[in-house]
Amino acid sequence: MRPVQPARPSGPAPSAEPAPSAGPAEPAEFVRSAAAVATSTGDDYRVDIRSGRHRLSADEPESAGGADTATTPVGLLLSALGSCTAITLRMYAQRKQWPLTTVRVHLGYEKGPEKAVRITRRIDLIGDLDEAQRARLLDIADRTPVTRAVSAGTPIVPAAPRAANGAHHA
Repeated sequence: MRPVQPARPSGPAPSAEPAPSAGPAEPAEFVRSAAAVATSTGDDYRVDIRSGRHRLSADEPESAGGADTATTPVGLLLSALGSCTAITLRMYAQRKQWPLTTVRVHLGYEKGPEKAVRITRRIDLIGDLDEAQRARLLDIADRTPVTRAVSAGTPIVPAAPRAANGAHHA
C-alpha cells in the first residue's frame, strides 16, 4: 500500500520566511502493525515463537549444533518473504479479476565471498495471464511489505522496556 499524499492547500503561495518554531521537531509516530515473541529456555537452540495467536518454532540444523526440530531463522525469513509475495500478488489479481490460479515463490539464501549474502527469488505465475498482467504482478512483487523491509535494511531499534517479573530487557 502506498501512503496517501496530502492535498496541497490552496491559497496564496507560502512565504519565503520560515515559520516560527515551537521547539524541536517531533519524531514521526510509529504504529505497530505486527509483533512476535521468541523465547529460548533450554541449553539447545530451539526457540518457541508466538506471533499473535499463532505458534511456531525455529531451530538450527544438527550441523550447526541444533536438533533440527524446526526451520532455521533464515528459513523463517524466506518463508515470510515468500508468503508475503504470494499473498500480495493473489490479492492484486483478485481485485483486478485476473485469472491467476497459482503463485509459487522459490527463494534461496546464498552466501558469497567476503561474507556477502543475497536472496534469490523466482516467481511462477500460473494462470491464463497475458504478458502485461505478468509484468505488472512481477513489478508489484518488488514492492510488497516484506520485500521492502528486507531490501531496504529496515532499522532494528530498542523497544521501550516493560517492567514485568523482574526480567531484564535488551
